[in-house]
Amino acid sequence: MKKNIIAGNWKMNNTQKGTKELIAQLAPLVAGKDDCEIVLCVPFTSLNTARKAMRGTNMKLGAQNVHWADKGAFTGEVSAEMLAELKCEYVLVGHSERRQYFNETNDTVNKRVKKALEFKLKPIICIGETLEEREKGKTASVLEKQVTSAFVGIEKSSLKRIVVAYEPVWAIGTGKTATPEDANDTIWIVRKALRKLYGRTSASAMRIQYGGSMNAGNANELMAMAEIDGGLIGGASLKAEDFAKIVESANKVNE
Repeated sequence: MKKNIIAGNWKMNNTQKGTKELIAQLAPLVAGKDDCEIVLCVPFTSLNTARKAMRGTNMKLGAQNVHWADKGAFTGEVSAEMLAELKCEYVLVGHSERRQYFNETNDTVNKRVKKALEFKLKPIICIGETLEEREKGKTASVLEKQVTSAFVGIEKSSLKRIVVAYEPVWAIGTGKTATPEDANDTIWIVRKALRKLYGRTSASAMRIQYGGSMNAGNANELMAMAEIDGGLIGGASLKAEDFAKIVESANKVNE
C-alpha cells in the first residue's frame, strides 16, 4: 500500500530562529505518525538549520527549487549537488509561483527533474491550471501537457522517487479549494496521463498530492478520496497545530 505524503511548503517564510522554533513545536505533535511521510520544504537559508533541528524526528528535509546545471554563472540559483550535500531528500519543482513569477516552463521543469534524480533527490513535480484555463474547459489538456512534458526522458525505474502535486493555481493561497470530489476527479485525469506514459501499474503506484489550500478543516474529506495520496501544504504548514492535524488526517487513512 502506498504511504501518503504530506509536504509543507514554507515558501519565503521563517528565519533560522523561526525554523528551529516551528520544528520544535511540530516534532512532538507528529511523533509516531509513521503511516504518513512528512516533509518540510524550507527556504534555502534554513536548510542546514532545519536538517539539524529534524534529527531524531520522523520529518524529512525538502528544498523549494533546484537548477538543472551542475555549476556556473547562474546567480541566485542552487544546484542539486548543493542540496544533496545538505542531506535534502525532496525538492519542489515547477511550483506555480515559480512558473508565474520566474518564467519557469514545462521544458525547464523537465530539466530540473532530471538533475534532481541524477543526485538522488526526490522531486515533487507541481502542476495545475489557472482560473482562466479552468473556466475555458482546458483543465484536462493543460494537465496532460504538463505531465507529458515533465516526464520526457524519465525512465520507469525512476518513478518510485517522484511525487506529483496537483495544485489548481486558482486555489493556492486564496482560501478557495476544489470540492473533494472535484479534486479527486482532476487527479484521476493526471493519473490517466501517467498511465499513457508508463502503464496502469506504474501510474497506480505513483503518489499524487492535492495542493489547493488543503487545511486542518478540509483535510479529512480530501484525504478520504481514492486518488489523493497526500497534500502539498502552504500557509497551514506554518502553524504547527494545523499542520499536525493534516498529518493526522493522512496518517489515519493508511492505518
